[in-house]
Amino acid sequence: MVSIVENTAALAKYLTLDQRGKVIAEYIWIDGTGEIRSKGKTLSKAPASIDELPEWNFDGSSTNQAPGHDSDVFLRPVAMYPDPFRRGDNIIVLAECWNNDGTPNKYNHRHECAKLMKAHESEDVWFGLEQEYTLFDKDDNVYAWPKGGFPAPQGPYYCGVGTGKVYARDVIEAHYRACLHAGINISGINAEVMPSQWEYQVGTCTGIEMGDQLWVSRYLLYRVAEEFGVKISFHPKPLKGDWNGAGCHTNVSTGAMRVPGGMKVIDAALEKLAKRHTEHIALYGADNHERLTGHCETASMDSFTSGVANRGASCRIPRSVAAEGFGYFEDRRPASNIDPYLVTGIMVETICGAIPDADMTKEFARELS
Repeated sequence: MVSIVENTAALAKYLTLDQRGKVIAEYIWIDGTGEIRSKGKTLSKAPASIDELPEWNFDGSSTNQAPGHDSDVFLRPVAMYPDPFRRGDNIIVLAECWNNDGTPNKYNHRHECAKLMKAHESEDVWFGLEQEYTLFDKDDNVYAWPKGGFPAPQGPYYCGVGTGKVYARDVIEAHYRACLHAGINISGINAEVMPSQWEYQVGTCTGIEMGDQLWVSRYLLYRVAEEFGVKISFHPKPLKGDWNGAGCHTNVSTGAMRVPGGMKVIDAALEKLAKRHTEHIALYGADNHERLTGHCETASMDSFTSGVANRGASCRIPRSVAAEGFGYFEDRRPASNIDPYLVTGIMVETICGAIPDADMTKEFARELS
């Protein structure tokens, strides 16, 4: 397939044209394969709130979300963000997918997650997600790697600086600024252990906002990469062999964990996680077995472990948290391709308690049926 780098210099003059008071809203949603889709809609004015945005629809038979004989899937806006590409008053609209019978589409995991977050709002759960990803070129080779060969072994690339140690910093910097413009709570970036693999962190976010912001940040990453002719992979093990995989480490704390004595609450949460290890792994990303091998800074997916400053454990307690006696823990099991609604949902369900009408394990099983 031919890869064409967008002509952004020519586009720039059109982006400055007067829109005559109109606003472009780019609706984005998650399809039936876990990918992001989008399409634009012209609005007569800038909406003051999410409630002013119209419901829309699309052909679900083309996105693996509906059969051809009943293909309309409805888009219900749930969050909006300033658009860093069109700028001005233009916006990005995150939407949930609903069927015409008034039920959430089976790939709409946000709906169940939101129930859990609302039910446990008093727990004041904070999340921070560390999104790792890998860059590929137009020929599906890892970006900037020798054609038909390999770079020097891992070692100098993590948080590296300088030619030969880091690649595509222009893409990463553009994405960083796009996230800040859009109001994403992006807290940092760094080059990862494998060359041409990077990470950015989103958070701290509370409740459903965590999943919303991570999905929008991924959309922004894909859009930025379009302009540079680079492909983005969220596969948890993009390259076989002794190369690090890609995860989405999930940092978690409740209000009770963040005060003196919180270490006891963290320990209790880890005990609960150990009992539901298999259920969590089922929601922690496709092909995660290729990454969770017990090597390359991962735990084995076959058993649950935890430890202070241990990056080979299922869950890591930061050294500073153990010393102070309160804070947060890091679940290192989730893969880079997770649905954050599933992961944050089952996390709250496990450490705070299930509610009768929301079950993330059943939600995932419904998707597979």
